[in-house]
Amino acid sequence: MLISGSIALVTGANRGLGREFATQLLARGATKVYATARRPSLVDIPGVEVLPLDVTDPASVAAAAEAATDVTLLVNNAGVSTGADLVGGDLELLRREMDTHYWGTLRMIRAFAPRLGGGAILNVLSALSWFAYPGAGGYAAAKAAAWNLTNGVRLELAAQKTLVTGLHLGAADTDMMAGYDGPKIAPSTVVAAALNGIEENRLEVPADDWSAQVKASLAADPSRFYTSV
Repeated sequence: MLISGSIALVTGANRGLGREFATQLLARGATKVYATARRPSLVDIPGVEVLPLDVTDPASVAAAAEAATDVTLLVNNAGVSTGADLVGGDLELLRREMDTHYWGTLRMIRAFAPRLGGGAILNVLSALSWFAYPGAGGYAAAKAAAWNLTNGVRLELAAQKTLVTGLHLGAADTDMMAGYDGPKIAPSTVVAAALNGIEENRLEVPADDWSAQVKASLAADPSRFYTSV
């Protein structure tokens, strides 16, 4: 699939990776970019078509699908990180993460998939799809669910020739990761890798070395990985 000439919709486009996706899509020649956000007034990208969208609200998803009937590339980027642990964390926060990353992504796919024959879906996942870390238990579980959702949807949409790509990354230099002190990858690098991956018909895109290393570790005994992090 070519980015040039595509009509894209990006969720969570008011900041971070979502804003970078919308910007790069326009720069690569997308005919139209729907930039969506729960608070659309915060979207400040020249040249986009702004739509209100809350992926956790079925009515909001339905309204966006009705407004954007010409989409050929769906970028499921909207996310939330609450810091909730699985055992001692607030269940409402855990539900919020699952509702955003899993159910929200699935709502968007179900709403737009019938129009995406020959098009593409990009799900923004995480290296945490493949491992857990203290303080990110809820986030990791939700991203792991979204990873296998991505795999399942890919099989179900193969007959209509819709490319379904999963993007994995470690820490990006965004507002969501402002409290993280380790190395961070530039949002522009992440998004460029993702869009290149779509044009190369790749099913999975590890955007950085950390994601690639975590994925490679899955074939080994888990004790080797968890004693090294």
